[in-house]
Amino acid sequence: MSLYNFKKIMVVPPAKDFIDIMLSKTQRKTPTVVHKGYKISRIRTFYTRKVKYTQQNFHDRLSQIIQDFPKLDDVHPFYADLMNVLYDKDHYKLALGQLNTARHLVDNVAKDYVRLLKYGDSLYRCKQLKKAALGRMATIMKRQASNLTYLEQVRQHLSRLPTIDPYSRTIIICGFPNVGKSSFINKITRADVEVQPYAFTTKSLYVGHTDYKYLRWQVIDTPGILDHPLEERNVIEMQAITALAHLRSCVLYFMDISEQCGHSLEEQVKLFESIKPLFTNKPLIVAINKIDILSLDDLSEERKAVITKLQEDTSIPVMFMSTVNETGVMEVKVEACERLLSFRVDQKMRTKKVDNILNRLHVAVPAPRDEKVRAPCIPEQALARLEKNAAKAERKRKLEKDIEEEMGDDYILDLKKNYADIPEEERYDVIPEFWEGHNVADYIDEDIFAKLEELEREEGLRVEGGVYEVPDMSMDETLKEIREMAKQIRGKRFHLRDDKRLSSKKNKPVMPRNKQAKVRDRSVSKLRETMQNLGVDMSGTENANFTKSVVDIRRGLVPVGSKKLLKSPLPDKETSAIVKKTGLPLKRAPSRDNMGVKNTAMKKKLQVMAKRDIAKKVTRLGLKGEADRFIGTKMPKHLFSGKRGIGKTDRR
Repeated sequence: MSLYNFKKIMVVPPAKDFIDIMLSKTQRKTPTVVHKGYKISRIRTFYTRKVKYTQQNFHDRLSQIIQDFPKLDDVHPFYADLMNVLYDKDHYKLALGQLNTARHLVDNVAKDYVRLLKYGDSLYRCKQLKKAALGRMATIMKRQASNLTYLEQVRQHLSRLPTIDPYSRTIIICGFPNVGKSSFINKITRADVEVQPYAFTTKSLYVGHTDYKYLRWQVIDTPGILDHPLEERNVIEMQAITALAHLRSCVLYFMDISEQCGHSLEEQVKLFESIKPLFTNKPLIVAINKIDILSLDDLSEERKAVITKLQEDTSIPVMFMSTVNETGVMEVKVEACERLLSFRVDQKMRTKKVDNILNRLHVAVPAPRDEKVRAPCIPEQALARLEKNAAKAERKRKLEKDIEEEMGDDYILDLKKNYADIPEEERYDVIPEFWEGHNVADYIDEDIFAKLEELEREEGLRVEGGVYEVPDMSMDETLKEIREMAKQIRGKRFHLRDDKRLSSKKNKPVMPRNKQAKVRDRSVSKLRETMQNLGVDMSGTENANFTKSVVDIRRGLVPVGSKKLLKSPLPDKETSAIVKKTGLPLKRAPSRDNMGVKNTAMKKKLQVMAKRDIAKKVTRLGLKGEADRFIGTKMPKHLFSGKRGIGKTDRR
């Protein structure tokens, strides 16, 4: 018997999509051009290939669907019965059998039409036979539409089933609906099963996993079971019955002592007795839940008698618990795990394999020599070494990692507990890093208070000595006027500086010069006016020259003060006229050949090197000149165009 992974089953397409996929693949993967001029043998081969290729695709896809779905005789009886409950075993087998029949029919159709194609005497006859063959295959698949739809629904439902290992350590939880089964599995595992205060919230099997004694356990939550004959139970209840019947596990039967589930204790005990045959050869525990609502002492004598009767059976332990305040939850889990472990050991001890193992084992038990008690003797050196190691371990500083492992969930990282130099009452004070925009660390000084006292003492001495006393000075009118003018100049300067900072033009990025020259906002007249406003005497500066400029005739520029722009370099006559008129020196830009050249010797050397490099390109590399970047055609089209014929390796 094999385990099965239902999530790996390939998708089953509907009949229409199935046919479209197959015919599209045939069109894409086989030749598509045939002419009347071909030999008849070539035409037959062309259409035979299409028929065979389509038949093979249908065959492979149907075979994969049939093989992917589990065979009920090969899987574990639990899965076989579960599939019978969910999908009806007869309907499932019939659908797979119909697909198998369709596969054989497609193979027979292809075989018949390939035989007829061998005797096709024309292009038209062969084409009609191919069309008939593909049409009959498509018709066969159309008739399987209902089977393909059913199998796709089965595949989707199978892929959503929980992965249950029938051979693993398993705990099954069963009982009436709404007695607390899902709440229990949520407490002891990482599963997240929906819990609601009404019956049949759980409609299928849920699986959670837990750990006990370093072993992995699977806990299965089953839907609620109602007390009526097996034939009358619905699909939801039959899933629980299937799990109870076929899985080797420990069974937890849950009861509700408060009867909030809608069933009395007598009904719950009656259900337990009716399904007890399913618990044969399985460890069993009765868990009575919801003791936080109603305890055993609060029950009437009649109901106490019902539970007492259950407790009289010593082979079945009865345990009390509450999933709300988690009273007794872990005790129930531990008891179930221990009972299942001991049961599995007993089962293995009864097998024949154990005898072969026990025959090879021998446990030697020494017999006592006499009645004298001989305690173990540890040498003094060994004791001294142990004490030394213990003292060394105490001296060793514990790492935060070790403290975290010891404390577990109670651990809280505290980085300030090792601040030994700070008093304990000040250890957790909040120290600001920044104060009024300044880094506090820059102003920390151990002697700051001593220095402050020294400064205050010196300041007191200065005050007493009269350092800060201002003598009474009588200012004349001239000094007052000078100070007033200085104050105005200083205020005007600050005003200009602020204007410059707030000016939008100054904050904008400077655009590069284009054809239009940049207009200068400073001039001699503006400078003279500004200085006069500040009180400076500017008389006699009307003909003063504040700057000198150089005329660059090659770039089309003119002296400062002229608003004329030159479109092109000036001729020599106009150049000399401008120079004479302005009296400015003439600047000419050097030619590109002479840029960076120091002297005549270097210029000649560079000319020789350039001539040699150009000659190398022209003669050796076959280029047209210094700037030649021509790349010839590597693959002439007239040599490589056209199709190859059949059996030929050369083109054209």
